[in-house]
Amino acid sequence: MKRRFSYLLLAFMAVFVSASLNSCTDDPVPLPTGSIKVKFDNVVGSQDLKLNAETYANASKENFTVSRLNYYISNIKFIASNGNNFTVPQDSSYFLIREGNVDSQQITINNVPAGNYTGIEFVIGIDSLRSVSDISKRKGILDQTSGPTNEEGMYWNWNPGYIFFMLEGDSDSATSSNGKFYYHIGGFGGLTLKTLNNIRVTKIDFGAQRATVSKNAASQINLKADILKMFNGPTKVSIKENSSVMFTPYSKNIADNYVSMFSLDQIIIK
Repeated sequence: MKRRFSYLLLAFMAVFVSASLNSCTDDPVPLPTGSIKVKFDNVVGSQDLKLNAETYANASKENFTVSRLNYYISNIKFIASNGNNFTVPQDSSYFLIREGNVDSQQITINNVPAGNYTGIEFVIGIDSLRSVSDISKRKGILDQTSGPTNEEGMYWNWNPGYIFFMLEGDSDSATSSNGKFYYHIGGFGGLTLKTLNNIRVTKIDFGAQRATVSKNAASQINLKADILKMFNGPTKVSIKENSSVMFTPYSKNIADNYVSMFSLDQIIIK
């Protein structure tokens, strides 16, 4: 009886050791990752955008200069050729692009799974969930009391919410007393009551180009943001007729225009 018990014990131990070894060797091997840089080049048609310097013209043949251009980019997703798309973790997916700050115009996304990516998708603005989350969840670039959001006035305290897109400048066509125009576009749909929802999602296909990520290669995606599209989209925006647009129904037209202002320039593999 003792001998039989010893055999059973030895057999059990052998099975346990084998299972333990297999569980160790079957651990998934971490997939290689890399980084992608995304650069935003703000332009006006075929011209580079220069603040307080160059004079441009929109489709209404109104001349204007630009003194400020800011916009939020969030909820970034890279579209993969094999269908394994990569969504950037939300806490790491909020950026404020400012024409007046060169460093803000290039963002780096780390820990991107290796592969070939055929497109990019992102929100222009701040999604409703983050907009209504506790202030402790809105630090860094989303901090409304300090940093760029506060410095650039990208938050409405009187009507709580982020300004998704801000364009300001001067024009002889402006009907304001100081000759300036202001486009401050926001609105996430409201917390308790339904309000304006100007959250827009843009998707850019890379065509024949690919953003390649591996441990030995990283890609830089150069995008162009053409602000003429804000004026010359589905709705022709006239500075004379609409010199100041903020939290009003007309802001929807501007949001519907600027969602198409982004396009691929080129992809650089490094």
